[in-house]
Amino acid sequence: MAERRPRAAWRRQPEPPARTPRPEPQPSDPEAGAADRPSVVQATLYRDGRKVASPATLAETFRQLREYPDGMAWIGLHRPTESELHSLAGEFDLHELAVEDALEAHQRPKLERYGDTLFVVLRAARYLDAQEEVDFGELHIFVGRDFVITVRHSAAPDLSAVRHRMEENPDLLALGPEAVLYAILDAVVDGYAPVVAGVQNDIDEIETEVFSGDPAVSRRIYELSREMVEFQRATRPLVGMLHGLMAGFAKYGTDEELQRYLRDVADHVTHTSERVDGFRQALTEILTVNATLVTQQQNAEMRALAEAGFEQNEEIKKISSWAAILFAPTLVGTIYGMNFDNMPELHWAGGYPFAIVLMAVVCTSLYVIFKKRDWL
Repeated sequence: MAERRPRAAWRRQPEPPARTPRPEPQPSDPEAGAADRPSVVQATLYRDGRKVASPATLAETFRQLREYPDGMAWIGLHRPTESELHSLAGEFDLHELAVEDALEAHQRPKLERYGDTLFVVLRAARYLDAQEEVDFGELHIFVGRDFVITVRHSAAPDLSAVRHRMEENPDLLALGPEAVLYAILDAVVDGYAPVVAGVQNDIDEIETEVFSGDPAVSRRIYELSREMVEFQRATRPLVGMLHGLMAGFAKYGTDEELQRYLRDVADHVTHTSERVDGFRQALTEILTVNATLVTQQQNAEMRALAEAGFEQNEEIKKISSWAAILFAPTLVGTIYGMNFDNMPELHWAGGYPFAIVLMAVVCTSLYVIFKKRDWL
């Protein structure tokens, strides 16, 4: 395996994989959109990598951008309305198909070029410790010659951190919209690391539960498997997308620093995609093992029930045999002991010995019969 390139100084270091609850977005966070806040989260104009204006409205953004022909606008939207997106489409000549995708959301990760504009769809992910599940978000990015438009439909990813990091490095931001796109890609891919750590911890817990015989583990395996399918859909297309961007380095004259940056991001997303594939395979194997253990447990329970039934039948046969043996002399003695004067052989001297012998013969015969049939 080739040695991984060291990250540049301006690049955000990955978060530690410790499973700590994530704080909810605070109102002071300009990129943390909420349902009751405007769709335009933040619009900023940059020139030579430095912020020159923060317009409050889209109209003001358009007007000020015309005043800075060599400037760049970075507009962040959170669940925009149709009129807002159409206004942006008219100003920046966005393709109607891309605008339609950004409005409808629920798109697969992809990269498409419409003339001079790139349209990128990303699926961000974050691990929710309290629920022990993976939450997925969707991000649409329009990248043009002098603008970057981000359209979020969920809380993730936190683009305010990307914006602050870029503003702290004006040399990087001066490289233009491509630098912003690559920084966002890096933030999304780095956000996968805590998810991978959380899922790995879940799989370790599931393995323990499987071998401890927890009956609820099957449902947990199924739910985590579905999340891994979704995670795979988010990460696997990114590999091809990044290689497509790298293929256009020479054609579009991409800065050498950004080329190194993109290669590093591609390396990380490839590693993440491989981990996700491994998780799916591991969960499939765990589910098979769990099914085998459940079957073995059921077989053991059925065997125990069968053995208990067999033992019960043996006891019943013994009780029935002894009851029949004891019933014979009782019947003979009861009839013989009846006090009837006209009963034949009642005053016979040999009647008592005959009755005793008859009872012994009957009991012995029944004992022998039951013994041969293994009832006794």
